[in-house]
Amino acid sequence: MQRLYDLLRRYPTWVDSFWAVALLGVSWVSISNVSGAADGPPSTAVALPIAFALSAVVALRRRMPEKMLVLAVLAGLAQLILDVPSAPADFAMLVIIYTVAANGARWASRLALIGGLCAGTVAQLRWPATETSGPGDVFIAIFQTVPFALAWVLGDSIRTRRAYLAQLEERAARLEKEREAQAKVAVAAERARIARELHDVVAHNVSVMVVQADGAAYVMDTAPEQARKALETISGTGRQALAEMRRLLGVLRTGEHQESGEYVPQPDVEQLDDLIEQCRTSGLPVDFKVEGTPRPLPSGVELTAYRIVQEALTNTRKHGGPNAGASVRLVYFDDGLGLLVEDDGTGAPHELYEEGGADGQGHGLIGMRERVGMVGGTLDAGPRPGGGFRISALLPLKAAH
Repeated sequence: MQRLYDLLRRYPTWVDSFWAVALLGVSWVSISNVSGAADGPPSTAVALPIAFALSAVVALRRRMPEKMLVLAVLAGLAQLILDVPSAPADFAMLVIIYTVAANGARWASRLALIGGLCAGTVAQLRWPATETSGPGDVFIAIFQTVPFALAWVLGDSIRTRRAYLAQLEERAARLEKEREAQAKVAVAAERARIARELHDVVAHNVSVMVVQADGAAYVMDTAPEQARKALETISGTGRQALAEMRRLLGVLRTGEHQESGEYVPQPDVEQLDDLIEQCRTSGLPVDFKVEGTPRPLPSGVELTAYRIVQEALTNTRKHGGPNAGASVRLVYFDDGLGLLVEDDGTGAPHELYEEGGADGQGHGLIGMRERVGMVGGTLDAGPRPGGGFRISALLPLKAAH
């Protein structure tokens, strides 16, 4: 049935033509029977062209609705002038009224409404029923007008519904485009912010290298062992700076101006104690544990870890409710750093976490994912089964190539 329905929708003119031929055939039989009466109306030669014109109205109503309405009006006037009584072909008038009300121009819709409201009364005046009183004629005229009015109302309701659905689709498409645009802007802003921070990290490492190099040159003759350690520090710091610079090259920075002032090293995991203490002071209970053996990490990994914890705890304060508590787990693996931040608050819809930023400049989980992606890690975030929210991240010590 669905295939048949799709086929009929694919060829609407052929379907209308089929019904037009059927209507013409029924009208031909009716006109032939009426014309055979001794005292019947005009012959078939007069009534059949009108029936043919009305059948053409049905066949071409979708291709040219306005023109077919005019043809139907002319056929109706010909019926009145030539005294051709109603026949099955007049059903085409109901069809064309519905069609122009649903798909035609506004002037055609108004003309169809006026013609439909007048058709029943005009027909009753032209061919009055025998043996009926005045009230009976009025009732018949009203009864004949009702189908025309219903056809127009149905067509106009279809037009209104289509316009409403089109408006909803347009609005949905516009909102989707706006949402995509906002997400792109947020991602671009977050990448620019990450670029600034990584730039500061690289600059700090280079500053350390310069200081160590100056110190090594100063004690090269008097303290060779101390100079050797300084050179080792320079070597390690240089490799780390190169790794951070590779990540920096992957960040798109457009239209930014360099900020004046000294380069300052960004937060690292050692400052998580201060961050958590600030949260506790503000009224948010936080349980903080470190598992594994702490060791130096790449600056980008430490910065990402700090920002994720900061973002997660800020979201807990914003969305967790007055009695919310949080826990932070920092796990040192052989090949990476694991983070688990959970809260037991009332929580908020996932979309709010996508939109909210820790400091008003980020973009919630979007910013977290961007940060984690910068160091080649993975992030999993979502509501906890027992209530609250969970954020889990794994940051490798070596970024994925």
